[in-house]
Amino acid sequence: MRVRRIVTSALGSAALVLTSLGAVTAGAGTAAADPCGFYETGSDAYYNHCTSDGSRIVIEIDDWGPNSERCVGPGVTWIGAASDIDGAWYAGRTC
Repeated sequence: MRVRRIVTSALGSAALVLTSLGAVTAGAGTAAADPCGFYETGSDAYYNHCTSDGSRIVIEIDDWGPNSERCVGPGVTWIGAASDIDGAWYAGRTC
């Protein structure tokens, strides 16, 4: 009876560890796909406004010439070709 309890406990612990690792891997894959703020792919530049309150914010975009501003809502917004954009950040106000 004691051996059965040890084996059951060990299997339960192993299952818990494997499930936890799977959850961490899945979460990391999602976060890496669309990180919050500015990010680029091979050819495009995006800004991901990560919010749950529905707010719209002004971002400043470092592009050719003087920087420009754009109002973005929640989620991912395409802001231009990666070759034309050097970065983008929250300008500190809503729109």
